[in-house]
Amino acid sequence: MRDARKSENGWGKMRQMGDRCVRRAVAAKVLLGVLVWMGLTAGAGRSLAQGQVAVGASGTTDEALQQELKVLAAQHHGKVALYATQLNTGRSVSLDPDMVVQTASVIKLTILFEAMEQVRAGKASWDEKLTLAKGDAVSGSGILLFFDTPLTLTLKDVLTFMVIMSDNTATNMAIDRLGVDNVNARIAWMGLKDTHLYKKIGKPATGPMPADQPKYGLGKTTPREMARVMERIGRCQLAGPDEVVTAEMVTRDTAICSVGLKMLRNQFYRETIPRYLEKLDSSEGGSGIASKTGSLNAVRADVAILTGKTGPMVFSIFTYENADQSWTVDNEGEVMIGRLARKIVEAWSPAGLDGKMMVPGLGLGSADSPVGVMTAGASK
Repeated sequence: MRDARKSENGWGKMRQMGDRCVRRAVAAKVLLGVLVWMGLTAGAGRSLAQGQVAVGASGTTDEALQQELKVLAAQHHGKVALYATQLNTGRSVSLDPDMVVQTASVIKLTILFEAMEQVRAGKASWDEKLTLAKGDAVSGSGILLFFDTPLTLTLKDVLTFMVIMSDNTATNMAIDRLGVDNVNARIAWMGLKDTHLYKKIGKPATGPMPADQPKYGLGKTTPREMARVMERIGRCQLAGPDEVVTAEMVTRDTAICSVGLKMLRNQFYRETIPRYLEKLDSSEGGSGIASKTGSLNAVRADVAILTGKTGPMVFSIFTYENADQSWTVDNEGEVMIGRLARKIVEAWSPAGLDGKMMVPGLGLGSADSPVGVMTAGASK
């Protein structure tokens, strides 16, 4: 098996689909679905003042559930780190939530968030054109490496491939357009101390690398910090500290967040958090789970928003140093994430999920909120 560390998600996801012919047939079907999706109009939603970011920060720990999760995680042949919170109640559970871990492709969430902020600031636009030149494609997850070059795509197309298929070539195109330094500056702007994007995938670094880069590869984070990134996207918290936000800006922010959420809820890999939660086809009605996965040989991770019928939740679950390094659908790390997610949903939202609540603001904020100065969210 080729080293997935070098190609991030590697070929493992594709190997789950069978031989080469089957893989290409599936890829073609997925591409068709992506192209249809890109023609759809993003739905309307709601926005939320940035000052409301820390609902979960002052909440309470669900001690009984946390103990159950600890017992379940102890069955895993590897290590587990997680952070989960229900945003409307503030209750949370965690297992080593501040453990610094390899992100694999979960770091792509920060790239998406920076793109949303640059579109908001007028520094980028969804329909601007980017060109994939000959020789720029990289191996690993995704399908752009199969396409003839040069190939011109919009920024929105590129981000769609990056999120929905975790396409490594699209990720590099996005990094080239947005800038590694800008992504890391945005991470710092959010108050995150242990999250970092190091470089493009499968390409040499363009400058000196931090001393810990060989340990973490593409990126590093903690479950708690990556949950904060996903929470910002879901709650549509794009405003900066002390920024005066008008009703017109709220409408604009809502449209931007609708684009990002629609990408995330249509994410192609559903073997982790959604594994036991999506029992029916949600491709038409809309999933109640918006997520981004990450995979390496010994790592499986998933970070998601789940719109429970009792209120929205954010799960950030990482399994690492996994004994099972297979690339099959029953990989132990993926199954464990699914079991942990199911346990939390059964405790906090036993009636299940409601995809209709997957809108900017997650039903917690209102576009009719008074216009005024919004303060930065508290750190968790």
